[in-house]
Amino acid sequence: MSYRPLPATPPSYEATTNRVLLVDDQPLIADAVKRMVLSEKNFEFHYCQDPRLAIKMANDVKPTVILQDLVMPDIDGLTLVKYFRRNPTTAETPMIVLSSKEEAITKADSFAAGASDYLVKLPDKIELMARVKYHSRGYLNLLQRNAAYKEIADNRKRLADELAAGLRYVNSLMPKPWLPGKSPTPLHIDWRFVPTSEMGGDALGYHELDKDHIALYVLDVTGHGLGSALLSVTILNVIRNATLPNTDFREPDQVLKGLNDAFPPEKHGEKFFSIWYGVYNPSKRLIRWSNAGHPQALLYCPVDAKAKKPKMLPPLELGSLDPWIGLMPPETTFEKPQEQEIPPGSRLFIYSDGAHEIHLQDGSDWQMNEFIETMSEFVRTKPDDVMDSLHKHIIELHGSNILDDDLSIMDIRIP
Repeated sequence: MSYRPLPATPPSYEATTNRVLLVDDQPLIADAVKRMVLSEKNFEFHYCQDPRLAIKMANDVKPTVILQDLVMPDIDGLTLVKYFRRNPTTAETPMIVLSSKEEAITKADSFAAGASDYLVKLPDKIELMARVKYHSRGYLNLLQRNAAYKEIADNRKRLADELAAGLRYVNSLMPKPWLPGKSPTPLHIDWRFVPTSEMGGDALGYHELDKDHIALYVLDVTGHGLGSALLSVTILNVIRNATLPNTDFREPDQVLKGLNDAFPPEKHGEKFFSIWYGVYNPSKRLIRWSNAGHPQALLYCPVDAKAKKPKMLPPLELGSLDPWIGLMPPETTFEKPQEQEIPPGSRLFIYSDGAHEIHLQDGSDWQMNEFIETMSEFVRTKPDDVMDSLHKHIIELHGSNILDDDLSIMDIRIP
């Protein structure tokens, strides 16, 4: 006869009850085994006399041990063992074969077919229950382990999905590049944001304050995870929408003071953040900036702006000594902004510390002077590919595509 296992799903419950399923065509054997099994605490007994219904009953009962006779009508016992092993619900369920034969070849065939154990029937109660308890306990432990692994896998997938959704949201808040011919201002701005394997606290932006003032900023919240990312997004929206009270967003020091007053660490998970905030005036060709604990920006000015491929002077480092936002008490005043005239053809790079604080493969750290030398080399040799070249170089230094911190960088070209 042809016999096909019914489709089923593997058990995924927290099993604590020992469930014994006996498949045997002899009711007398069933009665004897039933008495043995039910004499023990925390045991259930289920009986299937017709081997053709055994798979369906197993799918319904979800036994922790199957006892099966080898000699039955309508179906060969070894064939049924194989069917049990092909059935998803019983693929790993312990199976104890009951047989009247003691031959070694029969035992070997049973184990080859997928049996877990072999007993000559009818065994002594002590021996039978010892083996049933042993196999059932092992199977229950397996189910609990599998359930724990599945929960871990599900949590990892959920976290990965949340991370992906969070990164998409953060990216959606980033401004569109201001490319030549499409920029609403004289500036041409492009950027790169390369997150770590976790959500980080980097954010960047730029926008027009009025026709004579353009705000440029990069910030970095301490730590990683959802809390840091949400705080960076909140700060980004506050700056973009100019919602700090009593703050002139054309004055960088006022912006830093307003942020320090608005984001005390005790109300934001004890998190601090650094920020480079500058305002460029195109008509005066002047940039004014304040820097709260952030890496200094790099300004490259041309030797001769009229040359087709102008050479760049060594970079000016646009930094300051203001502390991180949140480290100082509210109402703290910050240093007056610094300022710099910018000749035509200059380039300004504003970035987070993920661009230069790189752990090298030999265990040492990349130094700031090495980072600046590398940036200067790329500005000279790969002027149209500086940011991507930097990212590739960092990966080579670190020895992995996954960086320790977010990499954020803006490339501002000033015609």
